[in-house]
Formats: sequence, C-alpha cells, structure tokens
Amino acid sequence: MKQIQTPVIILSRTDFGEADRILTVITPEQGKLRLMARGVRRVKSKLAGGIELFSVSNVTYIPGRGEISTLVSARLDTHYGKIVQDIDRTMLGYELIKLLAKNTEDEPETDYFTLLHLGFAALNELSIPVDIIRLWFQAQLVRLAGHSPNLQSDAAGERLQIDQTYNFDIDAMTFVAAEDGRFSANHIKVLRLLFSGSQPQVVAQVQSISTMLNELLPLLRTISQTQLRS
Repeated sequence: MKQIQTPVIILSRTDFGEADRILTVITPEQGKLRLMARGVRRVKSKLAGGIELFSVSNVTYIPGRGEISTLVSARLDTHYGKIVQDIDRTMLGYELIKLLAKNTEDEPETDYFTLLHLGFAALNELSIPVDIIRLWFQAQLVRLAGHSPNLQSDAAGERLQIDQTYNFDIDAMTFVAAEDGRFSANHIKVLRLLFSGSQPQVVAQVQSISTMLNELLPLLRTISQTQLRS
C-alpha cells in the first residue's frame, strides 16, 4: 500500500473504541485529513508522543478508501510547549484552531497551514500580548478569504489622508471621511499591518499599540463577525 509522508497540525482528536483515536489534521499539500491512530490511547503506544496539540508533527499514513486514512507513524517536529504554561494562551490556542477549522474547506490552501503554524509560534513567545495575536489571526483569516477592508481609499474613492479622520462603513468595508471620525492615520497604519503578511511580532513593536488596539477592537470584532464563521 502507498504510504504518504507530510507535516501536520492537529485540529481535533476524537476517541474511538477502546484504544483508538481519530485525528483531524491540516497539512501543507494534502488539505485536511482524518487519520485513524490505532492503539494510541494505550500506555506504550509509539504514536502518542508524536501527535501533541500545539505542535507540528511529521506523519506517515496510508490513504483509506473512504474518508479515514490510517496513521502509520508520527514524530514531533516542533512543539510549542510554552502555550500550555499560560491559561490565556492555551485558551487562545484552542480558539485559533477552532476558527481555522470552521473557516476552511477540506482542501485549504497551504497558507492556512502556515497561518496556524505562525499563530502557535507567536503564542509561544510570551512577550507578545495575546490580544495582538488574536486580532492578527482573525485579520489574516479575513484576508485569506478575500474579504480584506479597503485600506487605501475612502468611500468617495479618495486616497486616505494623514490629516483626516474617518468612520468605517461595515457594509462597504471602507472608511468614510468625517470631521469627528473615530479613526486616524495611525489606526489605519495598524490595520494595514494586521491585514498584511506581517507577523504579530512586527505588530507588537508599533508605538502605543495597546491603546490603538483597544480603540480598534470593536471594529475588528465586527469585521470578523461579518466575514468569518465563528
């Protein structure tokens, strides 16, 4: 039987029978897979140590005739162990997995695997605030789905100005110039970072980022609610 090797990140684990477990994983090239890990719940199982949550594992599996393939071997490549040392980071880690699982189909692009990998790496860096990671991850999911807000021009088609303030039209996903607008050029700068390919480490270095994130939080929450499945 043909065996396939691939990196995976575990999205869910479901107990099956007395000692088995069905894993749902995401891969760079094979999309989402369901793998039967036989005997993995036994104390001496050789598979157990290679399928930890918040990790990237290298696995070998045999494709099944139906929806479930058979896991042959598993080895941890990178384990982000610091995540489980902090309850807020652990809970956000589960949230990231859930969000990605709900907002991807059976054959997601490689970028989704990379996104979750980068999310775990950021959570493992204790100096990066969890709120930054959460908002960055949500923004990246919106971007990958092709629903990024217009961060270059306003509702009138005019280029966004440094000395202008704006409100945001959620239906049009664009800014509207207003004398007493809630958002300034600095807010838009942060949004551009969040919705670009920048990593959370870069966002965390922006001056006064905590204050601006608090001001942007309601907007980002609304964008996520309207553009993502939660």
